[in-house]
Amino acid sequence: MCIPVAPSPVQIIISIAAKTLSLYREGRLIKSYPVAIGKPTTPTPLGTFTIINKQVNPGGPFGTRWMGLSEPHYGIHGTNNPASIGTAASNGCIRMYNDDVNELFNQVPVGTVVTIY
Repeated sequence: MCIPVAPSPVQIIISIAAKTLSLYREGRLIKSYPVAIGKPTTPTPLGTFTIINKQVNPGGPFGTRWMGLSEPHYGIHGTNNPASIGTAASNGCIRMYNDDVNELFNQVPVGTVVTIY
């Protein structure tokens, strides 16, 4: 499946099959990161969303950063269980290594388009 990359300033594309999050700037790939996705009983939602809020040190199992999506109760966040990265382990959110989510957090503003396929 080919997902069009918009020439917007910043865009995130998440591949459920590859378990990767790719960051694009002005249509050009900047970096790809390994992620954990939702487990079969709580799958990650598919579609196009936006980042609606960001939080540093959200507490609980969310690692060091939280980026909430326009799909209620879902987001991109760090993890206190790094062994889960690369697996289908979450309750539907996208989990990242804390160092990776810290790096991403600093590059994406509220309003960033996130496509999950």
